[in-house]
Amino acid sequence: ISSNHWIMAWTGLEINTLAILPLIAKSHHPRAIEAATKYFLVQAAASALVLFSSMTNAWHTGQWDITQLTHPTSSVILTSAIAMKLGLVPFHFWFPEVLQGSSLLTGLLLSTAMKFPPLTLLFLTSHSLNPTLLTLMAIMSTALGGWMGLNQTQIRKILAFSSISHLGWMAIIIAFNPKLTMLNFYLYSLMTATVFLTLNTMKVTKLPSLMTAWTKTPSLNAMLLLALLSLAGLPPLTGFLPKWLIIQELTKQEMALAATIISLLSLLSLFFYLRLAYCATITLPPHTTNHIKLWHTNKPTSIITAILITLS
Repeated sequence: ISSNHWIMAWTGLEINTLAILPLIAKSHHPRAIEAATKYFLVQAAASALVLFSSMTNAWHTGQWDITQLTHPTSSVILTSAIAMKLGLVPFHFWFPEVLQGSSLLTGLLLSTAMKFPPLTLLFLTSHSLNPTLLTLMAIMSTALGGWMGLNQTQIRKILAFSSISHLGWMAIIIAFNPKLTMLNFYLYSLMTATVFLTLNTMKVTKLPSLMTAWTKTPSLNAMLLLALLSLAGLPPLTGFLPKWLIIQELTKQEMALAATIISLLSLLSLFFYLRLAYCATITLPPHTTNHIKLWHTNKPTSIITAILITLS
């Protein structure tokens, strides 16, 4: 984040990747090992592309400074590399699989903290990126994140597709107003952390087990409803603010069509957030379920979760 030389930025990205690998593979489950391997291969390929892009730029311009990425080919290669690191469409395939193979807390790190360094690189080079390419990627990400999340029953995969969809909102605006992208990222991290920590407290990873989790922590479940609706971007909750500002900025840039398309596509993700919310709080089954009801826990909710819920 603080470096201004490409080699230092690349080194930072590599250390970042290597640091999270043991956390993904920690459970020694075959799926976790597979997730760690996939993550390593994708991130290594993306880092190689970052290095290739900066070397091409240095070759043509003689500049190793991050903010001096002026060569068009370099900026296209860098956009692809960062898209691969973040999990933007069409480089998104690894992300749901890796998240599904990780624990909830590692998934939280992968969805928030691990997205920060690549996004910072995009922020630093935003003035020289190709807006058309980014807009196309963003609209595809929002569409695919919504469509592929509709048919899922695994909560971690749903949250992965939600992340891809949110990244679309961040990518569409970065060439025009990078500060809005960072605001969107901070608020998205806040809301995603809330959802992950709540699910971790309730020890829930699948939709069927979410249906019977209301007996465990009823008040936390009610708050989960609000956090999910905030992630969906419904007013008057926190998640509405970045979407509103992004639509406003796109309209100022005479991109009303792109703003309309991305707003309509976010309705797809609203559907699966509502389904999660429905399973979490609204479903009181009229018939007897085959699931064993869980005991109500008297363990107090952690302070961090409580603060994050209030903020989101």
